[in-house]
Amino acid sequence: MNILYSSSGIVDYRHPVQGFRDMANAGLRQILLDISMFCSDNDLENYSKYTKIKSPDRVSPICTPQALLQRVEPLLEQCRRHSLSVDCLRIPHLPWDSKRTELNPVLEQIAESAIDLCGRIGCRYLIVPPLFAGIEKGQEWQANRGYYLRLAKTAQEQHVTLLLENQCRSYNGHLLRGNCTDAAETAEWIDRLNAEAAKQLHPSDNIFAEPATTFGLCLDTGICTLCGQNMQEFITTLGNRIKTVILRDSGRHTESSLLSFTSAYQGQSLTDWLGLIRGLREIHFDGSLILYFADTAAAFSPLLRPQLLPLAKSVAEYFKWQVEIEDLLKKYDSIVLFGAGNMCRNYMKCYGEQYPPLFTCDNNRTVWGTEFCGLEVKPPAVLQDLPDNCGIFICNIYYREIEQQLRDMGVGNIEFFNDEYMPSFHFDRLPVDN
Repeated sequence: MNILYSSSGIVDYRHPVQGFRDMANAGLRQILLDISMFCSDNDLENYSKYTKIKSPDRVSPICTPQALLQRVEPLLEQCRRHSLSVDCLRIPHLPWDSKRTELNPVLEQIAESAIDLCGRIGCRYLIVPPLFAGIEKGQEWQANRGYYLRLAKTAQEQHVTLLLENQCRSYNGHLLRGNCTDAAETAEWIDRLNAEAAKQLHPSDNIFAEPATTFGLCLDTGICTLCGQNMQEFITTLGNRIKTVILRDSGRHTESSLLSFTSAYQGQSLTDWLGLIRGLREIHFDGSLILYFADTAAAFSPLLRPQLLPLAKSVAEYFKWQVEIEDLLKKYDSIVLFGAGNMCRNYMKCYGEQYPPLFTCDNNRTVWGTEFCGLEVKPPAVLQDLPDNCGIFICNIYYREIEQQLRDMGVGNIEFFNDEYMPSFHFDRLPVDN
């Protein structure tokens, strides 16, 4: 699983050196480059004025491949200098309340230019949100079908996967569910587009073949929050059609791009991270996690921003670890737990049958030699005699303290287990002294 920074809020395209240096110093090597940085709302507005003055079939100067590459080139040079690769590009979208159908052609031109750019720099994914401005409800598929299939040929030539994106729509100032928020409908859209794109590429083939993956989905967690969606259900319905996930916190009534876990009320996150992690774990997600926190980054002083980026990286690594926790359990020939309490009990409920531990151990002398959840409780000293490929999973919130204790004992293969996002829980808690 890859982790990417979005450049939004971090990089100023007019003076990009500092932002790219900060990302490189934070330790990540792959990024999402958002074309909104150099093809802004003002550019789209200028395009509208341009089409009124010039012939409507003329191409806007800002959207030709040559002009786009010229704007992007300084950023790409900085990426090369800082050993950063662009794994994903994203084209702009219009404001959710836009009715301006005359701007849809410019988005298509930008998408065409961006596909060419992806091919040139070896970028795998291009996020192309569905068109919605001025499209009547019920006509979304027909309008977007032609749009995406026109882009498909170039995408196939450049070996680029086009990613649809879940969207809001605005109704009298209220944000409601828009395109690609119904999971079953979105899955149908992607499957039909892949099938038709394959037929378009090989029109003479009469033998059924598995269609190439020209289209997939970029899941935006901020939109899921605004739309009040059950992320686990949404993800499991779409399955491996999901190629990238934008990690961002957002309010439930106003769209924002905040660092994950920072949008909270009374100690509770406003985003359904439980549903997200459960869903991604269930589909064995192996795509890209994209850190998108433009508002948080912009709100921080440039002097503080370098310290924010490593924190953001740690947040994404936490998501990756949670999603891949079963892969971690499979890594070892055998495992032992450290801790005879609530977390151990939740482990046994969720994974005890599939990944049975040899035993558990605890620092509490009074429980040595007893049984807990079907496991013998042993003293920590026995961990020094374990076989080489046995993993020790700490099931206790005092992770760092216990980790240091084990390292001082010369014990290796130390891992953390966490029960915050398990498939199920024991809702009754054991007394604290256990």
